[in-house]
Amino acid sequence: MNCSAPVFRRALLRRAALATLLPLLPLPLLANDAPTTRLRLQGSNTINARLGPRLVAALLAERGFRDPQVVPTAVMDEWQLVARAPNGASVAVQIAAHGSSTGFTALAAGTTDLAAASRPVTDAEVNTLAGLGDLRSKEAEYVIGLDGLAIIVHPGNPLRELDLQQLAQIFSGDIGDWQQLGGKASPIRLYARDDRSGTYDTFRELVLSPAGKRLSAAARRFESNEELAQRVAEDPAGIGFTSLAAAAGSPKLALRDGEGRAIAPSEASIATEDYPLARRLFLYAPPAQRSDWAQSLLEFSQTPTGQAVVQQSGFVAQRIEPLTIDGTRGMPPAYGKLARRAQRLTVNFRFTAGSARLDNKALRDVERLATFMRQPENAGRQLILVGFNDATEDPARASLLARLRATAVATALRHQQAFAGELLSLGDQLPVAGLSPNGRVKNRRVEAWIQ
Repeated sequence: MNCSAPVFRRALLRRAALATLLPLLPLPLLANDAPTTRLRLQGSNTINARLGPRLVAALLAERGFRDPQVVPTAVMDEWQLVARAPNGASVAVQIAAHGSSTGFTALAAGTTDLAAASRPVTDAEVNTLAGLGDLRSKEAEYVIGLDGLAIIVHPGNPLRELDLQQLAQIFSGDIGDWQQLGGKASPIRLYARDDRSGTYDTFRELVLSPAGKRLSAAARRFESNEELAQRVAEDPAGIGFTSLAAAAGSPKLALRDGEGRAIAPSEASIATEDYPLARRLFLYAPPAQRSDWAQSLLEFSQTPTGQAVVQQSGFVAQRIEPLTIDGTRGMPPAYGKLARRAQRLTVNFRFTAGSARLDNKALRDVERLATFMRQPENAGRQLILVGFNDATEDPARASLLARLRATAVATALRHQQAFAGELLSLGDQLPVAGLSPNGRVKNRRVEAWIQ
């Protein structure tokens, strides 16, 4: 094999990851038993390296297909998932994991049915693909799970928290020695994802761009989340950003965004998207033309079975569970009183930019919350909706807008035959982010509580 050491190492990591999902078959199978391709999935390495194949395999199993197996191809980070139909025929799903942007490029070229992305579709991509329909519509955009960009360091590093401004200075090279952060004198070594990845796009959008920074040219770049995490774990001077799913064994820093409090990445803080670098994982499909298989995978991804696959793959599922909030010191009085009498649910409702319209994820979360409230164990319990807004010059206006947001969620729930017993408005209190455009979106939220 004529392959450089880093590429060969990445190939072994990817092959090992796939082997934990499904049996691996040698290439000759394709020549001896050519399967019929039913679905093509292209895009995010974060999604398609693990979650994509698992979702497809689970869908195939639900449809009665058997013996799912992964068949490597001659192209790095591309493979086929092959299974037997009930009639014995062999079918295949083509999967490629080269980065979020490649999924939208493939949609434009007509070489994929679904684009997997670990960041939202951009304005430029929406315009390029306008002929296929509105990719920002509920019919085209599906959030399949949640993830967080974890900021990881070596196990021996004593650093435990940073604010986003410091993080931008580190990865731009403005802060270049650990001593500047209270550690021992030592040059900081940076580990970052490659330009094609949604992971890098998200980091640039949430960390670098708001600070007016660019990634340092000295940063080591990786196409694989797993390899990046492994390299940081081996380097006492290293710091990197990667998918939370790939960072399970590494120390992860708590982050603070502006006036918000420092929040560590956890299932709860990512499920509510309070963690500053929480992100959504998407599947996009042109609404104008879509195969039965593409539609089936989109719908399956939203079911409890599909969300269980998301959780098993190391990401955060979109499921609603009650949380008991401890330590109410420092909270606004009304919020502290609420925390002592009720439980917060692992869902936040957010809105399209500059409006009180629920975004696509929130529209589906309304359906999930209505189903949750109809469960027998919740009979007789009261649902409380708490509205928030970002800071404005007029606190009374912020309070009014926060109440309007809570009312919008209550109205949507009524259409699902679920009813909120109480609406609270906390205005611009308890921000989870700063005043950047993304921070304002995160602060304009509605929390759900139950008592």
